[in-house]
Amino acid sequence: MLKQTSLVIVLGLFMMSGCSPTVKVETPSEPITINLNIKLDADVRLKLEQTATNDIEQNPELF
Repeated sequence: MLKQTSLVIVLGLFMMSGCSPTVKVETPSEPITINLNIKLDADVRLKLEQTATNDIEQNPELF
């Protein structure tokens, strides 16, 4: 009886060891790229600067 119990335990442990999950953490083979779709519109800034300059010239007491 003891021999059968120990055999069942050994077989159970053997079967459970095959089911253990493994996790691998590896670095990527290619570098990580970040794509940023940004449109810079310098024309808007230029117009704002011109408007601000005109406002300062017309109302110098504001600043």
